[in-house]
Amino acid sequence: MGTEAIIVFILSGVVLVAGANFLSNLISHKSDNPQKREPYECGMETIGPTWVQFKVGYYLFAILFLIFDVEVAFLVPWAVVFKSVGTVALVEILIFLIILGLGLLYAWKKQALKWE
Repeated sequence: MGTEAIIVFILSGVVLVAGANFLSNLISHKSDNPQKREPYECGMETIGPTWVQFKVGYYLFAILFLIFDVEVAFLVPWAVVFKSVGTVALVEILIFLIILGLGLLYAWKKQALKWE
């Protein structure tokens, strides 16, 4: 695949996305209803302030979950082809797991996994 084909592929993707957005804005029904700007909570009126801040711990916990979830996404294909790639792949995956283990140990020492 030449560089011309890659450029054409990227340009066609940009044109298709921009065209779809333009067409959507052109033919969509526009209504300026104040109710559209309210936060949605099961169709009920909100009680109290709607813009509350969550603790940083929730976000940190979610990011740690994503990191170790992505680890599984890397381990499954490796496990499928393990016999055909040999010991080099075993050493590489051990290094990968050690780095992730060090990250988990760091998060544990910083008490990022403590749920309060």
